[in-house]
Amino acid sequence: MRIVQFRDAENTRRVGLVGDGGLTLHPLADASTVHELAVRAAETGEPLAEIVAALAADETVDYAALLRQGRVLAPLDHPEPARFLVTGTGLTHIGSAAARNRMHVIGHGEADADESDSMKIFRMGLDGGKPGPGRIGVQPEWFFKGVGTCVVGPGDPLPLPHFAEAGAEEAEIVGLYLVDAGGNPCRIGYALGNEYSDHVTEGKNYLYLAHSKLRACSIGPELLLGELPQEVRGTSKVIRDGKVIWQEEFLSGEKYMSHSIANLEHYHFRYSMFRRPGDLHAYFFGAAVMSYAAGIQTQAGDEYEIEASAFGQPLRNRMTAEPDGGIATVRAL
Repeated sequence: MRIVQFRDAENTRRVGLVGDGGLTLHPLADASTVHELAVRAAETGEPLAEIVAALAADETVDYAALLRQGRVLAPLDHPEPARFLVTGTGLTHIGSAAARNRMHVIGHGEADADESDSMKIFRMGLDGGKPGPGRIGVQPEWFFKGVGTCVVGPGDPLPLPHFAEAGAEEAEIVGLYLVDAGGNPCRIGYALGNEYSDHVTEGKNYLYLAHSKLRACSIGPELLLGELPQEVRGTSKVIRDGKVIWQEEFLSGEKYMSHSIANLEHYHFRYSMFRRPGDLHAYFFGAAVMSYAAGIQTQAGDEYEIEASAFGQPLRNRMTAEPDGGIATVRAL
């Protein structure tokens, strides 16, 4: 079951259940946001999928037309964007570990170079990232990306800050969560995401990783309810002037990850600050492939497309350059 947030012809927010082979949406009655539905499920204990099924109308709207018209929204948001925390992890897929190691290895890949911290933490995940039910595994990498204001929807531009060294895609699966009134994290579902980052800044020094992640990201267009398939196959593309300049298949799901999702979730939500009732969380699970690792130098105007059949319609966004904002100054009070 997959659901979508959109604006109808009257510009009213709606939620729709994907139907008819992914071509149409069945609007839900008495529900304008996924956030509302998640709160209802958390409060009543009724499974979210059952709530959605009960509210879905027989009528349909043209899903493809909504995408063309730019009326499809990110699949989750919060009425107070600062209460939507966007975070993630890396080095959870073999491809990402190899790419990161090339950036950070001492001696720039010389045969006698020491193993980088990136490869060390990846090997730690292979050894202890899937401890099994009821057990705690090895700690993964973690980073903060921003709050709800950094999330853009399907088709919306991904801004390239004037100070950025670069901007490139990271095709990932995102876990989406609500913290209930008792402070318990509840998984709403999963979505495709583009954890758009500045890999050139990151490559200068590993300690710049935190800066390189403070960028916009995109999520959607569809939210997958229920469990994530063990195997997710997809394709990531970079398109320039209508032509594909880079394309690669990615493999995700726990079958291809060095950490279990439960282990990643434990190490995020063990902090009480991330169990504040009413907050939403988007947690990026790591990328398997990226164009930067293949030597592609992206530029303003490039379009990113991420597709996986398990998630329905692809996620597309174009990178656009932001004007120079000058020096950030602080006013004393």
